[in-house]
Amino acid sequence: MLTSRATAARTAAAITALGVSALGLAACSDEPDDGKTHITVTIDAGLEQEAIDAFEARVEQFEDANPDIDVETQEYTWTAGTFTAQLAGGTLPDVFTIPFTDGRGLIERGQIADISAYTAELPYRDGFNPNIAAAGEDADGNLWAVPIAAYGQGLHYNRTLFAAAGLDPDAPPTTWAEVQAAAKAISDATGEAGYSVMTNDNTGGWILTTVVNALGGRTEDGGTATIDTPQMREALTQLQTMRWADDSMGDTLQYDWGTINQDFAAGRIGMYVSGGGNYGNLFTQNGLNPDDYGLAVLPLADSPDAGVLGGGTLAAVSPNAEADEQEAAVAWIDFYYMEKLTDQEAAVADAEVKAETGQPVGAPELPVFDQATYDEQQGWIAEYVNVPVEQMAPYTSQVFAQPLLTEPVTATQEVYGVLDTVVQSILTDENADIDALLETAQANAQAAMDAAA
Repeated sequence: MLTSRATAARTAAAITALGVSALGLAACSDEPDDGKTHITVTIDAGLEQEAIDAFEARVEQFEDANPDIDVETQEYTWTAGTFTAQLAGGTLPDVFTIPFTDGRGLIERGQIADISAYTAELPYRDGFNPNIAAAGEDADGNLWAVPIAAYGQGLHYNRTLFAAAGLDPDAPPTTWAEVQAAAKAISDATGEAGYSVMTNDNTGGWILTTVVNALGGRTEDGGTATIDTPQMREALTQLQTMRWADDSMGDTLQYDWGTINQDFAAGRIGMYVSGGGNYGNLFTQNGLNPDDYGLAVLPLADSPDAGVLGGGTLAAVSPNAEADEQEAAVAWIDFYYMEKLTDQEAAVADAEVKAETGQPVGAPELPVFDQATYDEQQGWIAEYVNVPVEQMAPYTSQVFAQPLLTEPVTATQEVYGVLDTVVQSILTDENADIDALLETAQANAQAAMDAAA
């Protein structure tokens, strides 16, 4: 019988549980015949040595609490292309992470393991926010993938570049017109990109959809593509103006999630849009100077339909995993991701060691349970918080009051890929025809949705 979450918390000295992806290689046929259950998880690439040491210690702690389970690790960071290749090749790890947008489709196609018999026994199973749990549930409400993190998009900004441009770092933009003006001021004063956007690996479509949502638009309506809209045209027109008229977007125009994080942390970008919980990655993987960092909510248009795009991460299990491996995988997910959210002793121990090893404690995120549970957990770790929370106040003081919108649900990644092409065209062709681009994107997005229906 696997050691329970509560027992694990009592029998092992807790150490940091970093916000890293649990991904790796599938269990191999040449595993040692030692009577143990073997599972593979992975750690994000590019972590500082202190973070790697802490992760490995966490694995050791889990194995001490569960002597019948052996855990192997490998570096991996989720991207759409990498995941698709692993899925097609049958080389997924025993435990892997996926975005909320992929959950339902993978469940319907049977491409992840049905671990609902094990997740049903988790003591907090019924405590999930229903809107968040739905991303990992099948049509009957069985939980196949565990929500481990949620986010609402935010505007990340560099306080040092703001100050250099004569802008107030404590008063970030509250409208998209102010974003444009601040970007030009930063670029003119510092020579760095005032504002940048992701463009590759479906991230361009993700961020474009985010801005359209903030303007009151949508990219889907019940399986019908809604790409060619006034809000989409407004978002692209502003992007085109910032790129070609204002010259405020710098010279690097091809970014994915990883590379834009690198350049932002290095002080080469004044502002960009990404998930509000991104501080941990910026700090642990990209060497962000905390003094540079600022975070604000997205500007929302004066429209009843305007809202902030939200999403999150699910932990899932390979469909190739045997029953004992599935059970062990759920035990790992519970131990590594969920303890610090649901158990005071584990949360405090986790925060204490994070603080001792210089890892971030207290970066903002949206709760996977309810806000009361989140607030309670934050209270448990308050004395260990070591991130510049006052510099994130423009986000944390307002994000819970913003209307939270789910990502489009039909052919999500495929439609994001269609929109990648639109963003790339706007940024690389001064004479790009927005009307023509949207006409083509509307047709291609609808075709992708029809194919997925």
